Amino acid sequence: MSGPNGDPNISINDETEEEEFNEEEYAAINSMLDQINSCLDDLEERNDALNGKLHELLESNRQARLEFREQLHGTSPDEEEEQQQQLPPPPPEGDDSVASQ
Repeated sequence: MSGPNGDPNISINDETEEEEFNEEEYAAINSMLDQINSCLDDLEERNDALNGKLHELLESNRQARLEFREQLHGTSPDEEEEQQQQLPPPPPEGDDSVASQ
């Protein structure tokens, strides 16, 4: 009689051979799980590396945008913020007293 995988040397009827087969099967499953775990660890490391590179790219883009804005307006972002703080606040909507002056 052939075994579950078509192997003619494995007899399912004999308990001792069945126990050995189960141990071998468990060892094979454990080996496969170890390989899968190793692959997942590798994927996690690659993901972490990509995530770090993405953060670097985002920071670089942010710096480039700030520099571009500075060149466009001729002021630094800090100076721009100070100028906005010195301006009087806009009148509330619906306030006609400012429009009539």
